[in-house]
Amino acid sequence: MDSFLGNTVMKLALKSDPEEHRVALFVLLLCACIVIGHLLEKSRWINESVTAIFIGLFTGTLILLTTKGRNSRILVFSEELFFIYVLPPIIFNAGFQVKKKQFFRNFLMIMLFGAVGTAISFFIISLGSLHIFKKLDIGFLDVGDYFALGAILSATDSVCTLQVLNQDETPLLYSLVFGEGVVNDATSVVLFKAIQRFDLSHITSSNAIQLLGNFSYLFFMSTLLGVIVGLSSAYIIKKLYFGRHSTDREVALMILMPYLSYMTAELCNLSGILTMFFCGIVMSHYTWHNVTESSRVTTKHTFATLSFVSEIFIFLYVGMDALDIEKWKIVGRRPWTSAGVSLILLGLVLAARAAFVFPLSFISNLTRKSQSDKIGFKQQVTIWWAGLMRGAVSVALAYNQFTRSGYTQLQENAIMITSTITIVLVTNVVFGLLTKPIVRYMLSLHDTPIDATIVAAADSPVKSLTDVLLSGGEDVEADVRESNIPRPTSLRMLLTTPTHSVHYYWRMFDDRYMRPVFGGRGFVPFIPGSPTEKYIH
Repeated sequence: MDSFLGNTVMKLALKSDPEEHRVALFVLLLCACIVIGHLLEKSRWINESVTAIFIGLFTGTLILLTTKGRNSRILVFSEELFFIYVLPPIIFNAGFQVKKKQFFRNFLMIMLFGAVGTAISFFIISLGSLHIFKKLDIGFLDVGDYFALGAILSATDSVCTLQVLNQDETPLLYSLVFGEGVVNDATSVVLFKAIQRFDLSHITSSNAIQLLGNFSYLFFMSTLLGVIVGLSSAYIIKKLYFGRHSTDREVALMILMPYLSYMTAELCNLSGILTMFFCGIVMSHYTWHNVTESSRVTTKHTFATLSFVSEIFIFLYVGMDALDIEKWKIVGRRPWTSAGVSLILLGLVLAARAAFVFPLSFISNLTRKSQSDKIGFKQQVTIWWAGLMRGAVSVALAYNQFTRSGYTQLQENAIMITSTITIVLVTNVVFGLLTKPIVRYMLSLHDTPIDATIVAAADSPVKSLTDVLLSGGEDVEADVRESNIPRPTSLRMLLTTPTHSVHYYWRMFDDRYMRPVFGGRGFVPFIPGSPTEKYIH
């Protein structure tokens, strides 16, 4: 059996074999990741990303042995594959699944951590690596590459921590970790895009202003494009109402419109990731409520499934690519340099994370009067820990930056790719394995059996499992309560509670002008086969 498996892997891994064989084996490995991840779901230590990395490492080792060190990967990295097919589902689902009430209720803190914090992390990693590498005489990159490296390693992956946190037990912490994660990815990508447009070999005040202006332009225009496409999809589906004839058409349109926003942004040299993220937020607020009930469930599961498979794909590939013999042959000429680069970058990641989480938490606590709204020290440690892992965005950006000239030809690029993959492996495997026990110890959380949760939700007369799915994870009753948000009665109230004040005026504007045109919860006419009346209020 072992020899049969080895021969099969060797035949499928050889470059002379048809591409279909490689794809078939990779799909088999994806299935193995899902099955093994399910069996380990209740494990105290293992999560799905770690499982995919271990399977990738095991497969890469097996291929290395069976091909006698000639190859370790099934598929060769393709920038188009990553940025056109793999990343978009992950980003769109992040925007589509945003718990909007918690997100906008804690909007200022989320932006403080996600935008300001990411900028602080970016500068610390960029300037720190530039200074340390040159001081140790291992400075082999251009200035622009150092800044790109700062953007690459500022992109976090908080999924592992979110799997441990319970939204009902720690709503504020869950909202901050989730919100910071999605804003962090968007900010990192826009920074990366802005850096690639400039020649930073000679940094001047004029260049810095241009970089800031370009960042603002990319952020604003990418966001605007995502909002326009999202509103267009809502208007089209609301007016034409495909669901009365065919739910397939409205589901297809909901899948294709976000992809259209991504590709349009890329064609216009904007940030497709940021565009798709905000398109997801708008579509979850308007478009999703304009489709039939069956289409709601279908699209919700479809987006989540595509994102899930894409993330497993990336971690599986990273596990195999970590053993790429071609890169290690080049890195082997300067092994201590590669190890030193990895350790320095890992130290900078840890320091940069701490440099903004604790100070910004202190500043945020000064503005909050209620003790329950303040971020405790243990929660601050959890937020710091949640942002230590690096994931899909970091990997994709690293390949984009350091493979443009071909890493097999440039020793510097091979070292940076290897160092980035090493950090992804260390943070996900080592930190990922420790996440569950550390977070549960810090917050005194208790395991909730999944089966019991589902049964309780299904048996509840107030909110069934279908209600949870169709409400998009939002509390329908809370939405009714929040429709009666008190109006700011004075300038002092407006300034002391800016989030609630903005929320009040936004809801008033949304209900009066936006929802009557673009639809949404409570503004969809009841038609047989349309969303049921209990969601219309």
